[in-house]
Amino acid sequence: MISVLVAAVGVLGTALGASLTAIISARTENRRQAALDRQQARQELIHRDNQALEVRVEHLRWRRERRQGAYLDFLDALNAADRANQQYFRDRHAASGPVPVQEARIAEIRQLFKDAEQRGNRVLLEGPAAVAEAAFKLIGVQGALVREAQEFGEAQADSADDAQDRARAAEDTGLKYLAAHHEFISVARAALDEVTDAS
Repeated sequence: MISVLVAAVGVLGTALGASLTAIISARTENRRQAALDRQQARQELIHRDNQALEVRVEHLRWRRERRQGAYLDFLDALNAADRANQQYFRDRHAASGPVPVQEARIAEIRQLFKDAEQRGNRVLLEGPAAVAEAAFKLIGVQGALVREAQEFGEAQADSADDAQDRARAAEDTGLKYLAAHHEFISVARAALDEVTDAS
């Protein structure tokens, strides 16, 4: 009877051990599967974050290129108008006597200035606000410079007494134009760097 009892306890112990092993194995498998599920969820989240970051970086690159193009077009147009205006002023200033006003040259300078204004509108739209403000100021100063160079040309053509005063006023405005031009470039460069840093 004792041997039967010992045998029964042995079978029961083996069955209990097998049950405990099965329970432990099931729990271990459940924990392993839960850890795999968490790891997969983290990887999917990282993947989505990376995709979102790539889209944002690409958008910022596109934004920077668009702004840079607008700024360069604006500066090219400004420089073309400024070169024509400076040449007109120098020619008038170098003349030894009264020279008739050249309406065709004045019309060309005005057209170049209007082209610069139109390209400036794109800068105003592209922004940011500091660049738009600097561009608006630069256009204003260039408009004054064009006007003063033409007024000097008219005074020189009429041998007016104030021709030299008008020449000095145009030269002073030319210095203001250079300062505004430098300011625009500095602000535009900073804005482009901000877009690059954000990416």
